[in-house]
Amino acid sequence: MIAKAETLVAAPDVQRAVEAWLAYLSTERQLSAKTSEAYARDVRQFLTFLAGHLNRLPDIPRLLAISARDVRAFLAARRGAGVGSRSLARTLSALRMFYRFLERRGFGKNDAVRAVALPKLPHSVPKPLTALKATTLVGRADVMTPDAEPWLGARDTAVLTLLYGSGLRISEALSLTRKEAPIRGRDMLRVRGKGDKTRVVPVLAIAREAIERYLALCPTTLGPDDPLFIGARGGQLSPRIIQLLIARARGALGLPETATPHALRHSFATHLLGAGADLRAIQELLGHASLSTTQIYTEVDRAHLLKVYERSHPRA
Repeated sequence: MIAKAETLVAAPDVQRAVEAWLAYLSTERQLSAKTSEAYARDVRQFLTFLAGHLNRLPDIPRLLAISARDVRAFLAARRGAGVGSRSLARTLSALRMFYRFLERRGFGKNDAVRAVALPKLPHSVPKPLTALKATTLVGRADVMTPDAEPWLGARDTAVLTLLYGSGLRISEALSLTRKEAPIRGRDMLRVRGKGDKTRVVPVLAIAREAIERYLALCPTTLGPDDPLFIGARGGQLSPRIIQLLIARARGALGLPETATPHALRHSFATHLLGAGADLRAIQELLGHASLSTTQIYTEVDRAHLLKVYERSHPRA
C-alpha cells in the first residue's frame, strides 16, 4: 500500500513527490509491498526529523539544501533511539533512492545523502539447522500443538516441508493459492519471490504427499484462487502461527534459538551445498539476484568443515 501524503510531516510539494516516488517503487521498480512500506516509513521518519531540526515543514527547496551534517544528525538520532546498523543502512539507501528520484524528475540535485557513508554492518553467516534437527522439526510439526485438530497439524507439516524441501521463504509458501498446489504428480512449483520475480523450484514427493494429506483433512473447500494454507478461522494463514510453532519446538525438540522458519531455507541451501550442489543452481533455486548473496553459504560450509577438522584430527 502506498503511503498517503497527508501522513507526512512535510510541505505539500514534498508530499506529492513522496507519493509519486512510492508509486514508482511499486509499479516501475516492482519492489515488494513490505520493502516499499519500509522505505515509506524511512522517508517519513526523515521528514519528521527535519521538521523539528529545521523548525519548519520541509519543502523541496529545503530538501535540496540540506547538508551531510543534517543527514548524520538524523542517523545519530535514529541510533540513539535504538535502531541498529542494518536498519540504518536500509534507511540511508531509501533516502538515496528518493533523492535520485527527485533528480531524475527534474526537481534538482543534492549529493549530501550520497556523501554519508553507509554504516558498517556486522559480518554474519546464516545459521542453518543440522540435517537431523531440520528433518526432526518437519517430521514432528503435527504434534507441536497437541490439542489442535488433525488438519492443523497436517497443514503445519506441509508448510515446513515446503520451506525445507524447496527452500521457500515463509511469505512465498503462504502466498500460494489452491490452484498452485503441487499435487497430482506435479514435481515443480512456480514461486513469486522478492520484487515479484518468478522462479521454478522442484517439489519433493514427501512435500506433495504432505500437501495432499492436508487438503484431504482440511474442513474448508478451497476455491482455485483461495490461499492454499488457511488459519483455523478460514483466512490466510499468518506467518506468526508458524513462528510460534517453531518457538514451541525449540524447547520440545532441543533446537537452538536460531531455529526459525527462515533457518529452514538456510538449511536447504547449506545441505545442498554440502552434498556437492553447484552454487549457481542453488542461486536459481533460492531466487537470489546476485551470486554473491548465495556465496555466503560457502562460509557456513567452510565453518562446518573446520569444526569437524578440529574435533576429529588427532593433532588439532
